Amino acid sequence: MITRSPAEFVQQARLGLTAMAMALLLPFTALAQTPAGNATLVGSAEAGANKTAVCAACHGVDGNSVNPDWPSLAGQNAAYLREQLSLFISSKRVNDLMYPMVSDLAPQDVADIAAYYATLTPTGLEADPSYWQAGEALYRAGDAKRGIPACAACHGPVGAGNPANGYPAIRAQHSVYASNQLQAYANGTRYQDATDPENVKQYQSRNGQMMATIAARLTAEDIRNLASYMQGLR
Repeated sequence: MITRSPAEFVQQARLGLTAMAMALLLPFTALAQTPAGNATLVGSAEAGANKTAVCAACHGVDGNSVNPDWPSLAGQNAAYLREQLSLFISSKRVNDLMYPMVSDLAPQDVADIAAYYATLTPTGLEADPSYWQAGEALYRAGDAKRGIPACAACHGPVGAGNPANGYPAIRAQHSVYASNQLQAYANGTRYQDATDPENVKQYQSRNGQMMATIAARLTAEDIRNLASYMQGLR
């Protein structure tokens, strides 16, 4: 378990995010798209609880997945969940397991499910003691020489995310899943049009282009270390 206080994380992230690293983020703000789905719909967590029975098989009855290949959704912000569900439905994020589960969801269903998962509490996981310290350094300070900004700048000091900007919560996420997603960003395959597999469209996601660019600068060891560290965040 990572035990540093949020105040310490904030201070370290501010120190580590140099002017050079911050400048790397600025060009991507113009690429940010409005999240997919009808953002004006008000989601009902109560209604969402009744619509997620089938989701529990993979994502856990309390939103905490027990399978490291599948993400935990507990505590994920509703804005990000709405966007990702809408991308699955439109086949802009391709997943053979997810599509049959969500293809018939109406916009209100998406809003309700997202609202429900946002109310749940993520359970703590443990970071691998061999890798988390290297992951912490990159998460909090980035690497300006390689053009990698601090992860904390967008995802927060304890990985809680930033709903207003569409940045997801990444704390207590399975390291296997996190590694796979970072690699998919790096490969340019996380967002892809199923009707045209050769046409990779990172911009279909609000922050997809930014993440793809940053992930492509990470080594395999960076990805492993970051994923381990994020798994241990509380």
